[in-house]
Amino acid sequence: MNAVLDAPVISARNLDKTYKGARALAGASFQIPAGRIVGLIGPNGAGKTTALKAILGLIRCDGDLSVLGRDPRRERDALMNDVCFIADVAVLPRWMRVRDAIDFVEGVHPRFDRVRCERFLANTKLRPKQRVREMSKGMIVQLHLALVMAIDARLLVLDEPTLGLDILYRKQFYQRLLEDYFDEQKTIVVTTHQVEEIEHILTDVLFIRDGRIVLDAPMDDVAERFVEVLVEADRLEAARAHRPIDERAMPFGKTVMLFDNVPAAALTAYGETRTPGLADLFVATMKGAYA
Repeated sequence: MNAVLDAPVISARNLDKTYKGARALAGASFQIPAGRIVGLIGPNGAGKTTALKAILGLIRCDGDLSVLGRDPRRERDALMNDVCFIADVAVLPRWMRVRDAIDFVEGVHPRFDRVRCERFLANTKLRPKQRVREMSKGMIVQLHLALVMAIDARLLVLDEPTLGLDILYRKQFYQRLLEDYFDEQKTIVVTTHQVEEIEHILTDVLFIRDGRIVLDAPMDDVAERFVEVLVEADRLEAARAHRPIDERAMPFGKTVMLFDNVPAAALTAYGETRTPGLADLFVATMKGAYA
């Protein structure tokens, strides 16, 4: 095996960043292999944006950080040849035409394939002379998708990419990204507050809280590690002996308990077991973070 190809796309160890006395990153450590779709998820102020800025070489922070084998702080220009960054897809200058957007991306990214972009747009109602102010939000999503999918980047970083879009276009964005862009040579890192909508496309999840990574796991491991049990009122105390990490009340006196690293077979006596959704796991992990 080639050691360079086998190396993590992103390797971060003990990342630390302080702004005006407040620690945005507090020893965050994680690794992201190639060919993964990773959700970086956390409450506001948890350190998500700071971590992304460090990955993109936009800020300096203490600790060790390697992206595609490069130090983003010293080799940013070379690194960005293989990286694509997309923030809120709904933000484009209203005066800009479709062809202007294509010209701009072609001029700034060496891996942009104009023919591929135009081939994608040919299957939409978008026309080269059409201005952003004449587009619906759905059309803007299609334009962004065409621009993104025409860039042969090894690492795609998405920061709240569907902010402000309705559910139909949010689902379209992620589905087209999965079907028409992603392959085993590419890696995607995405932050979003709409956890339920990206859960089905993620291969891995990183929960960040107070500048620290509090969960770092493949989605398959999450499904094996965490179990929810719908517990009847008369079995609460017996179930609590297994030390649930969270409880929430349900109608008719029932309680949902969340367990970490307790075999499902040991919990079936207390009620119906199921794999928790990522949103429920997130809420349980972040309790108190909004205090």
